[in-house]
Amino acid sequence: MKSETVLNKETKRPIFKPIIYLLTSIFLILVSCKEKEGKIKKPANVLFVSIDDLRPNIGVYGDTVAITPHLDKLASEGITFMEAFSQVAVCAPSRASVMTGVRPDSTRVWHLGDKFRNINPDAVTMPQYFSKFGYHTVNIGKIFHNYMPDSVSWDEPDLRPSQYLKKDWINRDGETFYISEEINKSQARKRDSLLKLKPIRYADGWNTGPAWEAADVHDTMYYDGAQTELAKRTLDRLSKMNKPFYMGLGYFRPHLPFAVPKKYWDLYDRNDIPLPNNPNIPEGAPLHTMNSMYELRHYDGFGHIAHPTQPSNISEDTTRILRQGYYASVSYVDALLGDLVSHLKKLDIYDNTIIVIWGDHGWKLGDHNSWGKMTNYNIDLKVPVIVRYPNQEKRGIKSNEIIELVDLFPSLCELAGIDVPDYMQGTSFVPLTKNPKLPWKNAAFSQFHRRPKVSADGKRYMGYSINTVEYHYIEWYDWNSEIGKRGELKGIELYDRINDPNETVNLSKKNDMTQVIDDLSVQLARGWKNARPKFKT
Repeated sequence: MKSETVLNKETKRPIFKPIIYLLTSIFLILVSCKEKEGKIKKPANVLFVSIDDLRPNIGVYGDTVAITPHLDKLASEGITFMEAFSQVAVCAPSRASVMTGVRPDSTRVWHLGDKFRNINPDAVTMPQYFSKFGYHTVNIGKIFHNYMPDSVSWDEPDLRPSQYLKKDWINRDGETFYISEEINKSQARKRDSLLKLKPIRYADGWNTGPAWEAADVHDTMYYDGAQTELAKRTLDRLSKMNKPFYMGLGYFRPHLPFAVPKKYWDLYDRNDIPLPNNPNIPEGAPLHTMNSMYELRHYDGFGHIAHPTQPSNISEDTTRILRQGYYASVSYVDALLGDLVSHLKKLDIYDNTIIVIWGDHGWKLGDHNSWGKMTNYNIDLKVPVIVRYPNQEKRGIKSNEIIELVDLFPSLCELAGIDVPDYMQGTSFVPLTKNPKLPWKNAAFSQFHRRPKVSADGKRYMGYSINTVEYHYIEWYDWNSEIGKRGELKGIELYDRINDPNETVNLSKKNDMTQVIDDLSVQLARGWKNARPKFKT
């Protein structure tokens, strides 16, 4: 069979069609490669994962008890910040600071009940800002405080698993659900009684019940598991959009109650879990530094517990159960995150997604004779931060340089390739992902508002904290809550971070510490701006 030919218009020489077919094929291959390159260069997605009350009890942080293979695996593909600090050790103020990129004295959100949107109606939050740059923003779970989802911030705000979309549950927190029908009925009865006494309550009156539950059920039967399934279905949809997404996913565990599937409790022998190695209030600490433990006192069987300034009346057996429940809750969330990461890979969007894992503050598990957060001590201030992003130059690294949660907003902007707002009060830590030993901030700044009703002496204080590499220094002042202004200095604390990392002894009365205290007081007064890296990033 003869080859069909055409003539070259200039040379009048024949061109065989098979050659034309070959050239066409090469062209199509080149176009296809170009399209693939374009896909890689598409703006990175953002998966912003908050884990409530998570202190650094994770394998990658050196915890030999914690069973967290999925978080450890993610850390092996990204960077782990070993010295990360929350700005406030309680949910609402910490999250308001993170999501606005400014510090508590700027948000004026100082305690649990402060609503940042009421105080700052014109605030531009992180998802709002990303939306300006073409991101589709979605919220599932606890990113802002539970009953403050801030619908203004999201294209799709406050998505919830369908089984929880009941009229009476609109203002109910995801942490308050149990499996036991008996417990559910008891909660409803107690709530009815509580709302008659006071119609507006935390968690809409649902925060009653036992401090733990270990039902032998599938992961999806508890709230965090159900919302992980919702997140996967949402990712199915988002992955098909022609624009990048920003998903804020907030897990409720390991917040109380420690209600997670039994198999995660079974991972641990409670007798193998060490008891707290700092079980006492720091020697020489002012009494008003401690939280009242009202959070734990709300749960069944704990109404009798004493203030931390009094001898503990929680038995060793109960202490071990609570510690086991915390670890079980961490392992539960770890497994859910592993499932979520697998889904990202299945959708072929894992490699083009910035993933940030962060805890909003720490939590005391019998440390300092206490349970819960709400102090200026580092057991409450130190948090995990793990970041993995596309085309990361160095993976599986750790940085011991000081960072703060307020740094997350500017860092994510830089990672996403969008402009960093000029009013940010944090510093992008992206340079540390390329050189984890780069000299960085010389201090982290935190604070806590101690209210009269939970203070050991019935007075109101504001404590300002500064953490350097060597020391943790705290100044406590009278506080005028109506105008948000501090008054007279009422006490100081000083802890040696190198020789006394568990903060067992307040050194502020030691004569040989006078110069150290003077220097730290000056550094605290100069504030966060003076602590930033000394070179342009």
